Amino acid sequence: MIETVSFEEGKRILDTCPGSILLDVRTEDEYAVGHAAGAKLLPLDEMEEADVMDILPDLSAPVLLYCRTGRRASLAAAKLDDLGYTKIYNLGGLNGWPYGMEYGVLS
Repeated sequence: MIETVSFEEGKRILDTCPGSILLDVRTEDEYAVGHAAGAKLLPLDEMEEADVMDILPDLSAPVLLYCRTGRRASLAAAKLDDLGYTKIYNLGGLNGWPYGMEYGVLS
């Protein structure tokens, strides 16, 4: 299931669903410039099944995706759907995210 949700609905899912993951599918450089607080990085161009399973081991955990404009998030959502993930939420683009930002690449 892929569902497009607002930032407000996405934040509610993150706050109330144990194991939910906020996933940034932009490049590492874009992520370093600024990303949603608590987001994990998995660039769309690097989404191989092994990498995805390392970051998202639970196929039933809610995964919330975003990028810069929403295009890559849509493509990433389709990839996750093909891999068997069942709770995929597309937040679209990051612009206007009101719930805190972080800067730099987290190790």
